[in-house]
Amino acid sequence: MLSPQLLIFSLISGLQLLSLADGDPMIEVFRWKQMDFYNRGDDPLSLGGRKDRPSFSAPVVFPGKYSRRKRQVMTSRDTPVVINSRTNADDPNASYIPYNNVPMGATHFRGRLFVTMPRRRVGIPSTLNYIDLGEDGSVLSPKLRAYPNFGLNQFNASAENLVSVYRTSVDACQRLWFIDTGMLEYPNNRQQIRRPSIWVVDLATDQVLKRFDIPESIAETGRGLASITVDVKVGQCGDAYAYIPDLVYRRLYVYHLRNDRIWSFEHNYFNFDPLSGDLSIGGQTFRWDDGIFSITLGAQRPDGSRDVYFHPMASTNEFVVSNRVLQQESNAARSDQGNDFRVLGNRGPSTQSTMHAYDPGTGVVFFDEIQRNGVGCWKTNKPISAENYGSVDSNAMDMIYPSDLSIDEDGTIWVMSNSMPIFIYSTLDTDVYNFRIWKQKASLARRGTVCE
Repeated sequence: MLSPQLLIFSLISGLQLLSLADGDPMIEVFRWKQMDFYNRGDDPLSLGGRKDRPSFSAPVVFPGKYSRRKRQVMTSRDTPVVINSRTNADDPNASYIPYNNVPMGATHFRGRLFVTMPRRRVGIPSTLNYIDLGEDGSVLSPKLRAYPNFGLNQFNASAENLVSVYRTSVDACQRLWFIDTGMLEYPNNRQQIRRPSIWVVDLATDQVLKRFDIPESIAETGRGLASITVDVKVGQCGDAYAYIPDLVYRRLYVYHLRNDRIWSFEHNYFNFDPLSGDLSIGGQTFRWDDGIFSITLGAQRPDGSRDVYFHPMASTNEFVVSNRVLQQESNAARSDQGNDFRVLGNRGPSTQSTMHAYDPGTGVVFFDEIQRNGVGCWKTNKPISAENYGSVDSNAMDMIYPSDLSIDEDGTIWVMSNSMPIFIYSTLDTDVYNFRIWKQKASLARRGTVCE
């Protein structure tokens, strides 16, 4: 029998080995059974967001201008094998239906955590929101505040207002960028009610700096525009480029702020891998065919160029192209891109990923892993392979379907998990926590992994 001293020593040693093996896991910050808002839109006298505009109430209008598409594109999400939706019982004029509010994105900037709520069902008060960490940071399930105000989130009140936002991005010039898809993705009643658009908001003043409508000649609809990545240098804020993957039409769009122009790249590497589309998440088994999904930028080279990493979601491969290639509009018209787009390697089995982000402080790219319900990593100074791909955290009970991952200016990773496959193919249990936001310092998240 071990002496008490040896027993204590053994326990401490075991804990140290466990820490080295697993690194520092993600820390749960918030969790919700159902999402709620400070302004649900059900009080005609209520004000929203920063309380500078009144709320609006108007019937939903479906103009036909943008309902026509050049070609019909159906994906596996359109025809699920089994679906249990409450949509038929929903009031189409209801301003707030708790069950229908499923968060998608999470981005932090200096005490405000931006949370998006795409309009995939009726009853969503505001698509772009934030949590004030100073006021609500200690609340387990905080209510959301509309951003920049409640009025701008009322799509049926003005053609200039927000319709549906999936994810946001903060650039080096302290601006919030996002795509408004312009689409209401109601089951059996999907409507492109206005053009998808690129938005830029000054986070110092909360004023909209730019809105750019994406022409129909570039993107037929906004359905596949689920994220945006901004390439800009401090001190050159007017010369920003935005990279926008289209997971449905499998294209990559490039927008230049200074010239106010957008162009489109097409490449085989933007397509899904048919061998990686079979998924099993949260007890649901299904097949998805999402193409190019996430883009992140590597370190800046001495010549000013940067690697642009990207991957389809239904794939375990990672690809790369130089930003110098993307920023030349004439390159988009080439019939053959030569070797400009390259395969970096394969991350290994079951590493399908939604979003990924590069951390300049560690030189590591972190990945949302939907099959593993966790976060993975790859150190960019090594070849990408299963041997060089690490696991930061995995939690099949609580981190079901990590839908967004971003890294703030302090090197903190923020992850949203939202149980989306259960919502689509089954029924969420509103008595358990379905949605969570996690965080961890990138320097700690890599510890004990091959990414250290």
